[in-house]
Amino acid sequence: MYKIMALDIGTKRIGIALSDFLLITAQGHSFIPREPETQALETVEKIAKENHVEKIVVGLPLNMDDTKGFQAENCEKFASQITGYEIIFEDERLTSQQAEENLREKKIDFRKNKGLVDIESACIILEQYLSRIK
Repeated sequence: MYKIMALDIGTKRIGIALSDFLLITAQGHSFIPREPETQALETVEKIAKENHVEKIVVGLPLNMDDTKGFQAENCEKFASQITGYEIIFEDERLTSQQAEENLREKKIDFRKNKGLVDIESACIILEQYLSRIK
């Protein structure tokens, strides 16, 4: 049995979410600083190992015309350095806006803690992937 991890990779932080062992639900885990990059990679791999992860879903922020911009290429570059896990890219357009809306509905003030948006975005990315593979 294994879990799936999702990453919302930004320029400042990385939001992390994990599935359950049944691959049904997504739960927010944490967010980590993006820099220094070697430390961020080590932390991602450590969390993955501790949680019996086999696959990592990486949010890919495509442009609205389906092209890859700077941030999408940046995410691919980061993900290419993760070793020992199957990497899957998931379109994450508009997840940050959806994450903010979800947090507002839950009456969670995220304005002073943007990491909460990153975690919620990672959950949305993972939920999209899990619903697609069912």
